[in-house]
Amino acid sequence: MKKDIEIAQEAKLMPIKEVVSGLSINEDDLELYGKYKAKLSEEFLKKIKDRQEGKLILVTAINPTPAGEGKTTVSIGLSQALCRLGKNAVVALREPSLGPCFGIKGGAAGGGYSQVVPMEELNLHFTGDFHAITSANNLLAALLDNHIQQGNEKRIDTRNITWKRCVDMNDRVLRNIVVGLGSKNDGYVREDHFVISVASEIMAVLCLAEDIADLKERLSKIIVAYDIDGNPVTAKDIGAVGSMAALLKDAIKPNVIQTLEHTPAIVHGGPFANIAHGCNSIRATKTALKLADYVVTEAGFGADLGAEKFFDIKCRQGGLSPDAAVIVATVRALKYNGGVRKEDLGREDIEALKRGIVNLEKHMENVSSFGVPLVVALNIFSSDTQAEISFVEDRVRELGYECARSRVWEAGGEGGEELAKKVLWTLDNKIPDFRPLYDVNASIREKIDILARRIYGAGRVSYSKEAKSQMEVLERNGFDRLPVCVAKTQYSLSDDPKLLGRPEGFEMQVREMYVSAGAGFVVVLTGSVLTMPGLPKHPAAYDIDLSDDGKITGLF
Repeated sequence: MKKDIEIAQEAKLMPIKEVVSGLSINEDDLELYGKYKAKLSEEFLKKIKDRQEGKLILVTAINPTPAGEGKTTVSIGLSQALCRLGKNAVVALREPSLGPCFGIKGGAAGGGYSQVVPMEELNLHFTGDFHAITSANNLLAALLDNHIQQGNEKRIDTRNITWKRCVDMNDRVLRNIVVGLGSKNDGYVREDHFVISVASEIMAVLCLAEDIADLKERLSKIIVAYDIDGNPVTAKDIGAVGSMAALLKDAIKPNVIQTLEHTPAIVHGGPFANIAHGCNSIRATKTALKLADYVVTEAGFGADLGAEKFFDIKCRQGGLSPDAAVIVATVRALKYNGGVRKEDLGREDIEALKRGIVNLEKHMENVSSFGVPLVVALNIFSSDTQAEISFVEDRVRELGYECARSRVWEAGGEGGEELAKKVLWTLDNKIPDFRPLYDVNASIREKIDILARRIYGAGRVSYSKEAKSQMEVLERNGFDRLPVCVAKTQYSLSDDPKLLGRPEGFEMQVREMYVSAGAGFVVVLTGSVLTMPGLPKHPAAYDIDLSDDGKITGLF
């Protein structure tokens, strides 16, 4: 069996200008990064602004397991399948982070014969967007510390600095550090912190900004600290907005590449869904909707994280209204949720499926609560038995939903045609009634309670002393009327990664919260979730190499 990287490296790529020609994109509309990737120019984005929009299809999943689900692979395969059926379709994805690429999760280019290419370039430096975001984040940090060093005109309370530095790599030793050591000229000694770049508010701002003017307005609202009277100090207050925007000038433009079947893919932005809002940029999605009749996009991890944030944050801020959703599940992952060990997942076990399918049922219930018609994509593995497949299909249909088998990893678009036909049928026969889950004007506590009880299944929510104090500050400064972005483990519907299946009645623990005023939401940290991951005992970096002739190996 060929590895993903081998399939990608053997592919014959088309020049990107030819790939997008069917979307009425000319070479002059592109800013080329070599032959196979490009950015869409600002002039082109303005030119298509008044075009009619196509249908929006969200791909989400059950909670991730070590068995793998293949959400990005299904997203790409579905778009390829729609094109095979004669439809004008585009897939809109997030960019990969170097953290998972060299850590444990892997990249974000799909897999098998449903990948976007050039795969190695996408998973590594791509067009430099993440580097620009990291630089803008750390420029703001440097200007903040310099402002304090040069007299502290804004009377910043150095015990109440909220802005963190970032790096796009899993590096646990940077979570809590001390800066300013040395002489007086080396700065003020204080505790500082790093987050991974995908958790930076700059990433969220870039992904939620409509254009350059909106980008600068959002950057200006970023809160970096509080003064000695408890008032927020912003990036605008310390004169950082213009220079940050200059660094992000090219990063805000959506990127275009291709699938293995030479269909268009727009890949832009990359916040994680467990510690950020988990969706690609509003600009990319809206651009795709102007270019295609059908747009397939994905949101990170399970529907309790990425999909909820897609609906409650991205759609609310971007004025988007999804027409359908696809929930990706596998027999193997459902058996894992039913208590089967990873090494035993290849054995038929209907009883474990009965126990584990409740996880899928809860995610179907959650997506339906937003008024979005859905289809379940059952990603087929060679170890799945007919009895197991039939059990899942029968249960999904018994609950009133469509279910389709997906074989896109092994067969690309052809393996996704059954799913594509079910999605098209759903779009033609089911009328969406999309609505966010909560009133944005509800209190922070009310919004958290709604998510905890209705999406996660919690019985109650508890707050640490620090979280209660932080909530009071947010309310006092008028930030309580923003959506909430809950940072939570991806492995469970609860805030405890060990609670598989469909846990109910548990206590969800909120330990910290802060406002991302530029992004326009309140971040709520629950359980033990971290905004700076660490590397595993055997990181993927150990297996990656570069041959003497310049060929990358070991990258998935």
